[in-house]
Amino acid sequence: MFTGIIETLGTVVSIEKIQTNLRLGISSDITTELKIDQSVAHNGVCLTVVAIEGDIYYLDAIQETLDKTNLSTLQVGSTVNLERCMTANGRFDGHVVQGHVDQTGTCTKIETLDGSWKYHIAYDPSKGNVTVDKGSICLNGISLTVVDSSLGAFSVAIIPYTYENTSLHTTKVGDSMNLEFDVIGKYVKRMLKGYEQ
Repeated sequence: MFTGIIETLGTVVSIEKIQTNLRLGISSDITTELKIDQSVAHNGVCLTVVAIEGDIYYLDAIQETLDKTNLSTLQVGSTVNLERCMTANGRFDGHVVQGHVDQTGTCTKIETLDGSWKYHIAYDPSKGNVTVDKGSICLNGISLTVVDSSLGAFSVAIIPYTYENTSLHTTKVGDSMNLEFDVIGKYVKRMLKGYEQ
């Protein structure tokens, strides 16, 4: 389980196609603290460390993961948000994040405000996912609060610390974004749908 509080950034240093999978090589300042078989969230996607060589570690993304996330758009040099699993004795600073992306969205607008930024995201509402004003959303692995919520779209406000210490400072209009919707909201929606049937 994760919290959506980004620990550090990583850089994609290699991409290798292995049958239908992608093996990604990531350089980061936490590589020496990792071990094989450890789970790490990459832009909000929980993946397993399969090999470590110096300051680079490797992970495999299968076709199912590539189909549901933006990992297939990564290139050598891309910046990724990294978070290790939460510890049982740590503070819970974000919200419950499973590392299972529900769908991708698209950054449609970035507003530069007086000391902050507002990112607008659109997504396909036919998949049944919803946001609520002031609810939680995980955007490329970052725990954020929804500012404006509508069918198939929402916005989030970004403070300078988050902007500088996550991949948001490299995000452009048109970029694909991994979305994990609030798990509590998903369970409530599923229960209500069950009662309707």
